[in-house]
Amino acid sequence: MKCAGVLLGLLCICGYVDLQAQEISSRQSENRILTHAKVRGPFLPADSVSLTAAVDTLATPDKGSARLQADTLINRATSDAFFAPSALFRPTPRKAVIYSALFPGMGQVYNRKYWKLPILYGGFVGFTYAITWNNGLYRDYLGGYQDIMDSNPETNRWHNLLPYGRDPGTVDVKWFTDVLQKRKDYYRYYRDLSIIGTVALYMLAMVDAYVDAQLFDFDISPDLSMRVEPAVLKQQQTGMSAVSSYGLQLSFNF
Repeated sequence: MKCAGVLLGLLCICGYVDLQAQEISSRQSENRILTHAKVRGPFLPADSVSLTAAVDTLATPDKGSARLQADTLINRATSDAFFAPSALFRPTPRKAVIYSALFPGMGQVYNRKYWKLPILYGGFVGFTYAITWNNGLYRDYLGGYQDIMDSNPETNRWHNLLPYGRDPGTVDVKWFTDVLQKRKDYYRYYRDLSIIGTVALYMLAMVDAYVDAQLFDFDISPDLSMRVEPAVLKQQQTGMSAVSSYGLQLSFNF
């Protein structure tokens, strides 16, 4: 009995010492948190709710600020310079438009879309040839029309525009005047249309450079597909009248 009493007394003493040690440790941790809060910001009251909020704020920062810091780091790590390395290059839509406006195709070069240059310059070459060809014929027929309409017999450029083998003295002047006027208007129309097409291609190059720069970091998932698989369709009924139908199910992944 005496041994049991001694052991019980020792257990009580050990428990009491352990509780005191835990209380002292908790007080020390609270003092550290309060000291840290005084250094980092205004004084916080020493209640449990405020201490928990302080610990949570210090441990886990705000998601918005973390995202802003991540975006800032990404922007600092990238460059929009014309000759920036490919790993760090990130184009700016404003610069792409300015480069494309200064010289057609420079915006595509700035965006590193070199495969578009043959298409772009091929269009410019085609429109330039159309403008030159239609303008040359327009000037020829305009000169012939002006010569056939005046009363000066020495101006006869319209003789060169007659069909092969036709004699200028036997041709119907009124008929040929109408022919010259129609052809003159025809080639002038297509010359002006080619000029409009050239301007439209120039504007399209600017828009394309802007869109390419804007969607440079656009992420496209590789799993863009349609799957066809069998399916069992059950009607919302209970009992013996419930009927199941079989068919095909189309699912789009994007």
